[in-house]
This record gives sequence, C-alpha cells and structure tokens, in this order.
Amino acid sequence: MDSMVDLTKRQQLIFDFIQAEAQAGRPVPTLREIAQQFGFRAHRAAACHLAALKHKGFIEWDPGKARSLRVLSPLRLFRPRIVDIPLFGTIPAGFAQEREQIPAGCVSVDVESIGFKPTRTTFALRVTGDSMIGRHIVAGDIVILELGPEPKEGQVVAALVDGETTLKTFLRKRGKPYLKAENPKYPNLIPAQELVIQGIFKGLIRKATP
Repeated sequence: MDSMVDLTKRQQLIFDFIQAEAQAGRPVPTLREIAQQFGFRAHRAAACHLAALKHKGFIEWDPGKARSLRVLSPLRLFRPRIVDIPLFGTIPAGFAQEREQIPAGCVSVDVESIGFKPTRTTFALRVTGDSMIGRHIVAGDIVILELGPEPKEGQVVAALVDGETTLKTFLRKRGKPYLKAENPKYPNLIPAQELVIQGIFKGLIRKATP
C-alpha cells in the first residue's frame, strides 16, 4: 500500500511493518515486538501509535484477545466515513397529501460525497410527483433532509401544510410564508392555518436509469 497522508512518518513505518508480517504469513507483531523493532523504550509508545492507526481506520483488534490485530481491507480504508440515514417512506412533490411516514430502512452514504456530516436529525424521503422539476428533483429521487434549523427563503423544504405533507420551495410574501411549486402545472401553497417545516433539503440521491 502506498504511503498515505493521514499517517505520520512513524505511523506509516509501523503500519508497513504490520502489513509485511501479515502478508508473509507470520503472526501479527505484539507490542513488545513493535517496540523492539522501532527502538521504543516502553511498550506504551507502541500502544499509542497502534491506537492512532486504529482511530484513523487502518487497523483493528479484539479487546482482550491476544494477537487479534489485523489490517483493514483497502476498500474500507478508502471509505472510512460511511453513515446510514433512516429512510421514512415517500413525500409528494405534487399536491400535498395526508400521510403517516413509515420507516422503510435506511440509505448508506459517503460523507465526503454528500458534502456534509449527517446528524441524529438527518433523514431521507423518496419523492413522488413532478412539482419540483424546476429544482431538478424528480419522482424516484431520494432527498436528504435535516430536521431543526429554520428555513431560509429559497430553500427546499419538507413541510406539513394544513395537515398535509409536501416538498416545495420555502418563500415569504409580505412577511407571510408560503410554499412554491417549481412546475407551472401546480399552484403555490398558502397555509390557511398551519405550516410546519419538517426538514430542510440537504442533498439528493438519484438512481441511474438504464
């Protein structure tokens, strides 16, 4: 494996040593053997370097189990920040509809690819309808949303408007909020009684069509 910028020079040398021993079919080195190999006076120095390698996702071991240290696969090294986002059913990008969101599994995303770090209040919904095609959101897309922050004008939101759920652009007119469809076939939604923002649009996952 080529040298990686995530590692210090010493950590890279220790990682290369561990990997070479494993590839040669020999038992993984112990703390004592690593300390001897690199001239450490105490095992603690070796333990600190191993802890750093584990934290950075290059190795792992089973606590309390002798010689359980192992090098992680290259795929896992290059994708250390995969997170699961709960998927709660569908949301209409069309006319608002009454619906109860039903858990439908989760979607796994690469934090680097989506450009932000999901939190405990991040969730996903599958889009139905075509009222948001002007924002390049189409039926079948999975939208990633964040619950909590107040929306800014122009942001796409999942909202509960007068008891019905929809995906629209959040705007204000004369200080009063309303939801704008991004397709001229659909009217804007002006709440008669209640407008509850359920999530702010953060990203989109689209399945490629054949």
